[in-house]
Amino acid sequence: MTAKASDDSAPNEAITSRKRQSGGIAAWPEDERPRERLLARGPDALTDAELLAIVLRIGVEGKNAIELGRELIRRFGSLQAMMSAPLSAWDDIKGLGNAKKAQLVAALELGRRVALPTTREETYLKSTAQAADYFAARLRGLAEEHFRVVYLNRRGRLLNDSLIAKGTVNTVHPPVRSIVARALQTNASVLIAAHNHPSGAAEPSTADKELTRDLIAACHPLGIAVLDHLIVAEGEYFSFADTGLLRELSLATLTPLPIKA
Repeated sequence: MTAKASDDSAPNEAITSRKRQSGGIAAWPEDERPRERLLARGPDALTDAELLAIVLRIGVEGKNAIELGRELIRRFGSLQAMMSAPLSAWDDIKGLGNAKKAQLVAALELGRRVALPTTREETYLKSTAQAADYFAARLRGLAEEHFRVVYLNRRGRLLNDSLIAKGTVNTVHPPVRSIVARALQTNASVLIAAHNHPSGAAEPSTADKELTRDLIAACHPLGIAVLDHLIVAEGEYFSFADTGLLRELSLATLTPLPIKA
């Protein structure tokens, strides 16, 4: 098995000083250019910076594509961090225009989607554990709060997975009307909501409880069941259903107030 190349930022001793001075990868010997090495030896022979260089194609003023790739890794810390970074995190990188930004984000997003465990057509969510695993793969490691909803039929088969809203590191404001409208569009009988807490524990805030209550109230007259609301944090999750909080909110929302004499 070919070992993956190290991502040490120091140039390999075999790289000559002529390369550093030329700046352009096109001037390098053909068998040392990242694209040609990938085709000849496979992707495992390349460092992360070299793979990024292939996506970038060309560098920016003062840096060739590999040097730019190294700078990106130093700035973000890892490919995983790059994958989960908000789009605004790319704005401060000198010389990185919209075209290069779009190429990188698209390539990283493809990698993220390939890593997702199953396709929608094969997905059934019939328990809290299954739903938690599904959402954890999509919400953990993100730098900002995301609010997602999965829409299911009565047998628990996934009909649609929608990113409803994005927020900041500690807040998100999903519109209940959009959640319900999507349920009607997909002809869903059941939905499960989830959001992440990037900077805190998996504990519901007052706003989380109020949102869940409002969602139950909006869905109930339409015959749509809110099966759960999950909060995902690093290494843990909170389930409104498993803790009894969903039932408590449902009773408080759907039980009519007594009529005063």
